[in-house]
Amino acid sequence: MTPGYARARSAPQAATVTHMSTLRFHETTTSTPEQFVAGLTDFGPGRSKLFGNSDDKYLEVHDQSPGHADVTEGSAGIWERLSYDWSDPNRVVMKTTDSNIWGGDSGHTYTFTRLPDGRTEVDAVVVRQGKNLRGRLLGLVVGSVGKGRLEKAFGNTVKAIEARDNGAPATADPGVS
Repeated sequence: MTPGYARARSAPQAATVTHMSTLRFHETTTSTPEQFVAGLTDFGPGRSKLFGNSDDKYLEVHDQSPGHADVTEGSAGIWERLSYDWSDPNRVVMKTTDSNIWGGDSGHTYTFTRLPDGRTEVDAVVVRQGKNLRGRLLGLVVGSVGKGRLEKAFGNTVKAIEARDNGAPATADPGVS
């Protein structure tokens, strides 16, 4: 140590552990990207028929304009406020802006790729970052054993949107949000 200089000591920093689950799903559908976007952005009554984890009693549209919506939705005691952006016809981004358990980078992104045979590939990315103990625990469950349940719920949503497009009654089984 150089004479005349004191060594500065800093207080130990608490480690911040942030766990984030990122889940990726893929399906091929007979629905067009436009039909799928229409299903994703239909905020009317009966949304739970397309999305089993969206209970109508939680649904509140705060603002809606072309290509954008600010919506609160959820089920089973879990809710989130999402900023929807579908200004790109091949992509819908849903960013969590408030929630009782999700925070940080939480949200959903759906990307659509038209196939030459008229079908559409749908790629979904779901990010879950808990903002409190309950959210962190649920995020761990969703990222591990809950992935299969979410994958099934995604498949049910794809089928429900297809059925809606074909005029059949649509129903989706509930999944973990």
